Amino acid sequence: MNTTAENSEKKTARLRQGTVIKDKMDKTVIVEVVRQVRHHKYNKYLKRRVRYPAHDEKNECGVGDVVVLEETRPMSKSKRWRVKSVAQKALEV
Repeated sequence: MNTTAENSEKKTARLRQGTVIKDKMDKTVIVEVVRQVRHHKYNKYLKRRVRYPAHDEKNECGVGDVVVLEETRPMSKSKRWRVKSVAQKALEV
């Protein structure tokens, strides 16, 4: 049988780390997440990238920042991620 301890366990949200590539929209940034996958035949590592629109409540992210994304409820047609934290700020030029 299920106990109350099992039912009260919360699912852990999925996390991604990526680089902000666009920040022109209000409270939204586009984050590019790059991962490496091995080719099944040639054993060569290939780069695969995905761009996620993410919710940035305080508009604190800038282009070039490395951020941690957390999966959340749908906030719009395309936004399913939110910025959890800024891991590294971009260098000012």
